Amino acid sequence: MKLQLVALASALLASGAMAQATAPEPDYSYSFNVGAVSDYRYRGLSQSRLQPAFQFGADFSHASGFYIGTWGSTIKWIADGGGDADVEVDIYGGYKTTFGAFGVDVGVLRYLYPGSDLAVNPDTTEIYVGGSWGPATLKYSHAVTNLFGFADSKNSYYVDLSATFDSGFWGLMVTPHVGYQKVKNTDSASYTDWSLTVSKEFMPGLTGSLSYVSTDIDVPGPGGRNLGKSGAVVGVKYTF
Repeated sequence: MKLQLVALASALLASGAMAQATAPEPDYSYSFNVGAVSDYRYRGLSQSRLQPAFQFGADFSHASGFYIGTWGSTIKWIADGGGDADVEVDIYGGYKTTFGAFGVDVGVLRYLYPGSDLAVNPDTTEIYVGGSWGPATLKYSHAVTNLFGFADSKNSYYVDLSATFDSGFWGLMVTPHVGYQKVKNTDSASYTDWSLTVSKEFMPGLTGSLSYVSTDIDVPGPGGRNLGKSGAVVGVKYTF
């Protein structure tokens, strides 16, 4: 009798383990993130007057390749321009797929500045397409509205080339980047930016980063600051 009970228990355990091993992957995943940076740089330019910013986000993706998400940060450039918004909120959605070793990402991104109250609405919508191969990614973003408060700037675009490499040392990841922002009908505002970022995951979900960021444009800010100046940016982000 004891042998029969042991055999039955073993069979139940084995069937349970097999059921877990063959359980299908969920059709969707989601995550949230919070973080802070010593300076919020976007496309090389400081959005926070060269001062720290708090950031947050949420992402949802489906096994089919479709995804949606939101991301936000505290900012100062709207207030510096005479407006009232102190936060940027982005909403995006798109589709990712692969063809062998080549990946494709297409989508739309809406930048919102609630209560901005500027003469030209800074809210911006871009459509984008990106291609990745190995560690490298090339992305093209096209504005279908005015771009960040520039009048008559519809059809501006940004081209971004970046890559992510494992340094092989202490778990450090290295990400070089170069981009070009074309502002339609305002050639003096068009510029190139570049950066080099080193990041490390210190514990599951917690990542620290150090970036060197630079541009070839001077953007005047309060107190004689150049919002496009070269500088280092320290960041931390927790994803859960």
